Amino acid sequence: MQYSDEELIKSLPGFKNNYAEVNGTVLHYVEGGEGQPLILIPGWPETWWAYHKVMPLLATNYRVIVIEIRGMGSSQKPLEGYDKKNMAKDVYELVKKLGYEKINISGHDIGAHVAFSFAANFPEMTSKLVILDTPHPDPGMYQLPMLPILSANYTYPWWLAFNQTKELPEQLLAGRMSIVIEWIFRNLLKDQNSIDEFDKAAYAFAYDSNDGIRASNAWYQAFPKDIEDSKTYSKLMMPVIGIGAAGYEMLQYSLPNYATDLQFVKVEDSGHFLLAEKPEETANLIKGFLG
Repeated sequence: MQYSDEELIKSLPGFKNNYAEVNGTVLHYVEGGEGQPLILIPGWPETWWAYHKVMPLLATNYRVIVIEIRGMGSSQKPLEGYDKKNMAKDVYELVKKLGYEKINISGHDIGAHVAFSFAANFPEMTSKLVILDTPHPDPGMYQLPMLPILSANYTYPWWLAFNQTKELPEQLLAGRMSIVIEWIFRNLLKDQNSIDEFDKAAYAFAYDSNDGIRASNAWYQAFPKDIEDSKTYSKLMMPVIGIGAAGYEMLQYSLPNYATDLQFVKVEDSGHFLLAEKPEETANLIKGFLG
């Protein structure tokens, strides 16, 4: 199958697929490169493949470990445990199993939620934190409008509410998830060629099942718990960078509430999926920040 991990990894020499049992589930991860460990976590509606353009660029400096969070891709899809604090524990147990005492960590979209939660819950293991385009859920999410704002220049995030609904999305979308994936990339990319038909098919292959839709929606259904957890976190003391494109203003609004050693960089001329649209610039920003 051309979209399987075994086939996809062939385009990335020096990387390999691995699996680990952690925190009551099994995670799939891809690793390669040499140097200090750098954990990379993707978001919805992507998989580890979201990082395929930046992985070779980062592997020259770091031991790159791209983790598919619970519910994603080839990782297991249990019925529960999708709050970001618990998913951070998944990552923590994997890091410990790999023998690392301290890591750099980065996440995009839902992956940014998990990366932030890792830093908040395991600060002693976090050297530096890179947040890509999406802050962790906080009380401000309750202010998101239920209806699109007339004449406002933004993409109305209807999927945040739709994905909250249990059972109905998989009943409607199993076998049709490619429709949603096509819509998301068409509306959230500036450069439509940066994620091609092969990439879209690879993501549809990963999500297009009852369990794939149910589990990924569970990331969204955990937002109220994530928001409550965010209220208990101490401010992060390690260096943090928010690298944003479409989400730059959201990062500027949210992150100062949670971090003390903080910087921001805006990636110009990119939509939400900056790893695909601006891979070299994003990789260079990460390398410049981590040193």
